[in-house]
Amino acid sequence: MGQVPSCSSSSSSSCRSLSAVATVDGHAREASAADRFDLTLGLPDECLASVFALLGSDDRGSCSLVCRRWHLVDARSRQRLALVARSEIAPSLPPLLRRFGSVSVLSLKCSRKLVSIGDEALARVAASLPSLKRLKLKGCVDVSDDGLRAFSLRRPPALEKVSLAACGFGARGIVSLLCNCPSLRDLTLKRLRKLDAQSTPVSIDAYYDRDDDDAANDANASKKKKKRVDFQLERLCIKDLHNARLFIPLLCSSKPLKSLVVCRSSGNWDRVLESLRLRREGATSISEIQMENVQMGDPGLTAIAGSCPDLDTMYLSRVTDCSDEGLSAIAGSCKKLRKLHIDAWTRFGGRTIGEEGIAALAAKCSRLQELVLMGIPIRAPSLGLLASNCPCLERVALCNTDSVGDQEMEAIAAKFGAMKKLCIKNCPITARGIEAVVAGCAGLVKLKVKRCRGIGQESVSHLRGRRGGLVISVDAGSLVFDGAEGGDAGTENEGGGGGDGEGRRRSGRRRDNAAGDGGGGPTGARTSATHVICSSRSALLLRSKFGSRNASRS
Repeated sequence: MGQVPSCSSSSSSSCRSLSAVATVDGHAREASAADRFDLTLGLPDECLASVFALLGSDDRGSCSLVCRRWHLVDARSRQRLALVARSEIAPSLPPLLRRFGSVSVLSLKCSRKLVSIGDEALARVAASLPSLKRLKLKGCVDVSDDGLRAFSLRRPPALEKVSLAACGFGARGIVSLLCNCPSLRDLTLKRLRKLDAQSTPVSIDAYYDRDDDDAANDANASKKKKKRVDFQLERLCIKDLHNARLFIPLLCSSKPLKSLVVCRSSGNWDRVLESLRLRREGATSISEIQMENVQMGDPGLTAIAGSCPDLDTMYLSRVTDCSDEGLSAIAGSCKKLRKLHIDAWTRFGGRTIGEEGIAALAAKCSRLQELVLMGIPIRAPSLGLLASNCPCLERVALCNTDSVGDQEMEAIAAKFGAMKKLCIKNCPITARGIEAVVAGCAGLVKLKVKRCRGIGQESVSHLRGRRGGLVISVDAGSLVFDGAEGGDAGTENEGGGGGDGEGRRRSGRRRDNAAGDGGGGPTGARTSATHVICSSRSALLLRSKFGSRNASRS
């Protein structure tokens, strides 16, 4: 990446003709026969740049080799640039960045097994890209704290988001980045082994804004006056880091922090969140918390409830020891909660969240709009409380629980009037429950059923003409449509985790209209009635084989 690819063989003749027109300066009239092939000569540069924006990376690189004008327009209009940050690219990096001076999103990636760019090359990035807004460094193990500090001392004025993954710097480089980049709002830290090994807290309470000469002279540096730095970090994402206590000073000093994401990071996060509540004066401004596969229990939830009264979104996935007591504390203090995702899986079979916590949530969080419950035993009475006390509840996902059956589906159909999207995954429901939901929820837009053994071909076929405009996504494991029904069914390939996918809005992979498979699967003809989507890969494979056999026989 970073090098512009050559033109493809299929378009080589047109590229030569177009370049012959553009490279002859002052002789455009002499090439009038070739002018007829270049329809872009009458377009302004802005329109040509809009056309380039619709192309992929390879096609856009090929277009930049057509003529000087296209080369210049591509350089001036390119907003994203991804480079393989090996050490060999360091000499050509300055002219490359000068060519794409308007780039606002830069990605530098390298394998940890190879030698990456060093400190000097990273320092040139900030000087060459004044419009840089987002920077991603991955696998740049040869970039040290000094290189990150040299980059930050350039004070990039527009830098808003930085992602650092598997790099070779620690706390000192991160602190310098926070203190010298006033517009930084989003910071992601992932697999920083040096940060874990050093055990140095990420603290900016006393930061010396020194130049290199002062840093070399400890006597002069000790006489410098301490400078209090107030940074404006709004989102902090921590992944695959194994020393939770290092981030206590950072969380306590970041006043405008609104979103905290912690994923696969070991350490006692109960103590971290309790320290956040004790050290901060008054309530925090945090409105979103995501905790996935971390060591946290009821003390952490209680600390969140005490320090985050404006909490809007909360994700709890595979936390170790959360129970009804912690969820009740969240419900009692966080009255503005709108989105709640809970995966109650526990590795050691400890306490988990049950109907008592859901009842407390229903009684006190009336603004709830989205609820995803995975592995939580919930029954019809609790669903009735949610329906009566949460009138804005529009999106619900119930997954991996034996307590959700046809009776619970009938309760949803009778009481959830505002329901728009419903996902049921790995629950013992039958056709009776699905028919009740389709008939009772008048505002339902999409119904997704995954891994429910009680749903068969007959029930899906019966629902086809029941509701116009309703999208039903079915994954029944061994469900295979016969030849008479293949023309009305489509395919939808969605990843695992039905409830989590419904909550996190994986809109890029969803198809509301029936779509053909293109590989021997159902044809996917559009109908005006209900769209029935089967996303079972085994069903598609069987239908592909049987379809090919039938075609060969005929």
